[in-house]
Amino acid sequence: LLGFATSFIESTLAQVYKHRHEDGVFRGGPAFYIERCLGWRWLGSLFAVFLIIAYGLAFNAAQSNTIAQGMNGAFGVPNWMSGVVIAVLAGFVIYGGLKSVARTAEKIVPVMAIAYLLVALWILFANLSAVPDMLSLIVMSAFGLGPAVGGAAGYAIKAAMENGIKRGLFSNEAGMGSTPNAAAQATVKHPAAQGLVQSFGVFVDTIVICSCTAVVILLSGVYERLLSESPGESIEGIQLTQDAMVDHLGGFGEIFIAIAILFFAFTSILANFSFSSVNIEYLFRRHAKKAVGVFKIIILAMVLLGSVAELSVVWDFADLAMGLMATTNLFAILLMAPIAVSVLKDYERQRRQGIEEPLFDPVILKNPELVDEDVWPVKEEKPVDR
Repeated sequence: LLGFATSFIESTLAQVYKHRHEDGVFRGGPAFYIERCLGWRWLGSLFAVFLIIAYGLAFNAAQSNTIAQGMNGAFGVPNWMSGVVIAVLAGFVIYGGLKSVARTAEKIVPVMAIAYLLVALWILFANLSAVPDMLSLIVMSAFGLGPAVGGAAGYAIKAAMENGIKRGLFSNEAGMGSTPNAAAQATVKHPAAQGLVQSFGVFVDTIVICSCTAVVILLSGVYERLLSESPGESIEGIQLTQDAMVDHLGGFGEIFIAIAILFFAFTSILANFSFSSVNIEYLFRRHAKKAVGVFKIIILAMVLLGSVAELSVVWDFADLAMGLMATTNLFAILLMAPIAVSVLKDYERQRRQGIEEPLFDPVILKNPELVDEDVWPVKEEKPVDR
């Protein structure tokens, strides 16, 4: 619920204070609305630096590591080899050589997401009798009463909350300030419309897709064998999900997960580059093209390094970067939340009047002069008589 709220606020603010770039595409995000609304370029610049560290460096290393682990588990491909291939493919796309690769990935990823959901549902219904015990295990473990806990109940609750919040934040990015960079590029008639779409994305990411993974793992025999045979050890990363899929579907499950993760993580690398580029442009402005050119080399280097790095090191780096980003952005949107609320009220008022697609007029804001005039041209629209 907190993620729904923070995602709505930051994405709505990104829409309100976006500007049209010289290439005709909108630009916006926390760095932009912090400077424009609060007048603190120094804080906007600080956020931009944190985002570049998180997305350009840490998250790309994490995504590359996930792909490499998946390819190694399914096909025995060495991690370094996967890293080289990912870097080459990403290089073609970000340098504009093979834009068709990005377009193809955009078409394939929704298909893979639906396929993943259908596979998880099949596993759920195939093991329906075990679902009550699975739900009980989740609840008991969350409060330090699960079989993996022993007597350290207090520590188990702390670990469950700590890892749950960090991984939940990684899955939906609500409040971190990353998705507003993408939300600002959308062409909509009212900022609240985009904010509501982004809030729904939080639900899909965390409640639907992540719960699918939980179902796959906990309804398999992998978890119980892990507790009984190696209580002091753990399977890390994508390997756990692959082993669970193999338990349910045999060899096909391992291959399916590896391919799904390849497309999910690869397109995430491209998105990470896009987010970072917007903030590099914000920081360097006049020298943006040169700065983005240097960054392309750095981002490909992180893809290579991430594929062979220790998973714990990658995640520690990512967690630190996430914390810095989220702290800066949440502080800013806490101050600007009333603006997003007033925009939402305007949207709801127009919907109650029967307007199917409400139009945004900056005049409802306390300081409408802070909004670019060419971004929100207002046209009269009569209410629909229902």
